[in-house]
Amino acid sequence: MSDNTTNAPQTDLREETAEAAPEVAGQDRLAELENQLAEAKQQYLYAQAEIQNVRRRAEKDAADARNYAATSFARDVLSVADNLQRALAAIPADLRTDDKWKGLVTGLDATGREMESVLGRHGITKIEAMGQALDPNKHQAMIEMPSDQEPGTIVQEMQSGYMIKDRLLRPALVAVAKKPE
Repeated sequence: MSDNTTNAPQTDLREETAEAAPEVAGQDRLAELENQLAEAKQQYLYAQAEIQNVRRRAEKDAADARNYAATSFARDVLSVADNLQRALAAIPADLRTDDKWKGLVTGLDATGREMESVLGRHGITKIEAMGQALDPNKHQAMIEMPSDQEPGTIVQEMQSGYMIKDRLLRPALVAVAKKPE
């Protein structure tokens, strides 16, 4: 009997341990599944954020392509506009009033205005330089000239500069004032 009494408490202890083991294992499994779920949620949120970033980047790239696709062509057309402006500036005043040349001069003036209008319709604007302070983001200083103007002020424009939308298309080539010697 003493063996039975010794065995009986051991059996009860084994039964309690056997019943507790699945409960502990179940809690461990539940904790593991909760961790996996939290990790999956985090990965989902990161993936959503990445998709949103890619979408925004693609939209910006498409908008830039639309706005600035003509940049190379516009640079080439600016040389034509420059030559036209030089030709108009070279016409002497007496030819402007001469009946033989008046039609040609009027046509060239109209062509110059139309060129400026076309550039403007495509977001290409002339940079104002004369009398402005030198801005290295818009102007390229070619020389310094002694002047009574404030040093760093643009006193001569050698070539007009242009912007396309909010980007520099071509810097203005300018002469900048310096203190007289």
